[in-house]
Amino acid sequence: MKNLFLLALTVTLFISCKQKTSEETPNYKEETLNVTTSIYPETITKVFDAHGGIDTWNKMNTLEFLITKPAGEEKHTTDLKTRKSLIDMQKHTIGFNGENVWLKNKFEDEYKGNPKFYYNLMFYFYAMPFVLADDGINYEEAEPLTFEGVTYPGIKISYEAGVGESPDDEYILYYNAETYQMEWLAYTVTFRSKKKSEKFSFIKYGVWEDLNGLKLPKTISWYKVEDNKPTELRKTLTFNNTKAEEVKLDTSVFEAPEGSKIIE
Repeated sequence: MKNLFLLALTVTLFISCKQKTSEETPNYKEETLNVTTSIYPETITKVFDAHGGIDTWNKMNTLEFLITKPAGEEKHTTDLKTRKSLIDMQKHTIGFNGENVWLKNKFEDEYKGNPKFYYNLMFYFYAMPFVLADDGINYEEAEPLTFEGVTYPGIKISYEAGVGESPDDEYILYYNAETYQMEWLAYTVTFRSKKKSEKFSFIKYGVWEDLNGLKLPKTISWYKVEDNKPTELRKTLTFNNTKAEEVKLDTSVFEAPEGSKIIE
């Protein structure tokens, strides 16, 4: 009788554990959004959460913003799922259709920059911290940054070989130790050299705005750098007419129009 009782208890516990495990472990196909956040380290997940959450970001399909430069206004539009992009300027248009970067000069003026370097540059700075959730990224703890008596913990981001145009680029995201809100971005540029660099530039993310459940930057400020540390303000860029929407644009928006040039 005692043995039968123990056997019955064992079976009951086994069934109970199986049922509990099934309830606590989400099905990947049915609950993809719940699984997504668990693949990131705890610290970067807290940063994403402080800005509205990676699940909210993943619901969006289109991102738009307007910036003003000495040459005039630029309207940037990006498909968040394909990363196809369009930059409409007064004298030029740059686009990426998923395969090629293209340039169209509206007048006789030649574009003096590098379209392949610029087509997603400002999008990347604006879409922080969520672009640091892309595939092929490695995370590790970085040395904290101390600026004007305040210490900011850091997360270093590097890329696996073959990811993007510049897989040797490195970023360090510095965040508020209490709120986990992003405060600084340090980054290297290797587009031209194709070699790792130890020279970091610094951007201060000081002003944020709420946009459809997300906290995205209103302004970003570049700082002068000495000994790989920020020193004083150099310039500030403001984002206007910002949109983060679930509406998906037609792919024709990003195709190269007649008269454009494919950038090799």
